[in-house]
Amino acid sequence: VVTACRALARGECDTAPAGGVAIAFAERTGYRYEVGMILSPDGHCRPFDAAAAGIRPGAGAGVVVLKRLADAVADRDTIHAVIRGGAINNDGAAKAGYTAPSIDGQIEVIATAQALAEVDPRSIAYVEAHGTGTPLGDPIEFTALTTVFRSGTDDVGFCQLGSLKANIGHLDTAAGVAGFIKAIQVLKNREFPPLVNFRSPNPQLELESSPFSIGTSASAWPECATPRRAGVSSFGIGGTNAHVVLEEAPRISERPPVVAPHLLLLSARTATALDQAKSRLASHLSAVPGI
Repeated sequence: VVTACRALARGECDTAPAGGVAIAFAERTGYRYEVGMILSPDGHCRPFDAAAAGIRPGAGAGVVVLKRLADAVADRDTIHAVIRGGAINNDGAAKAGYTAPSIDGQIEVIATAQALAEVDPRSIAYVEAHGTGTPLGDPIEFTALTTVFRSGTDDVGFCQLGSLKANIGHLDTAAGVAGFIKAIQVLKNREFPPLVNFRSPNPQLELESSPFSIGTSASAWPECATPRRAGVSSFGIGGTNAHVVLEEAPRISERPPVVAPHLLLLSARTATALDQAKSRLASHLSAVPGI
């Protein structure tokens, strides 16, 4: 998504599909749990929960179609959301291990995305987190998010966290776009979804004094001084991190009717068929008042 946005901004293309695919083979019906590894002992993913113990694999695919906002507005396209800014980095060289997440890399990519989006962290009311639900990953991600948001505000509990991995598992290379699409739906429906499997927060998070909250039931996303905004994180196991800032689609007024001559193009296989088509159209326009 970030790469596609850059290509659009540079004029390399006018429309760009972007997404990810992760398909598991039919014979892969389960996994063997091992203590200390990333997979959940009971097949449930519980992001940011006190009982978080790992992920469960999933399979899926997702694609979004991106276009420059001015072009989409001019073409009267259906606009689901606006990407205000996005960033990617790689902190693999600074990590303790190949699978271990890094606070500094996550802080950098989130802060960079917000800076490029030119938004105040206080204006972001929802974050679709990477949210793997692991004892190591959750506190690191939460600390990185808190550090970035605290640079702009001392307010508490104004931004709700979510993670699609709790619903459908970790989709591997499709996990990022799946969370991206979910965040778009949150913006479109103006409703915060509950975080599935969440019962009580991991005590390491100190959720009560943080900028974040976690909902166990759906709630309306009220109007505010700025357009509704959401962040989306996706962190690769080898060190590549991505974050984007989304904004709700602009309200586009209905195009007023144009009272002027219109050019109607007709096509037919022969001149005779074209004459017949013109006659039928002329008769229809005469027979239907106000068309």
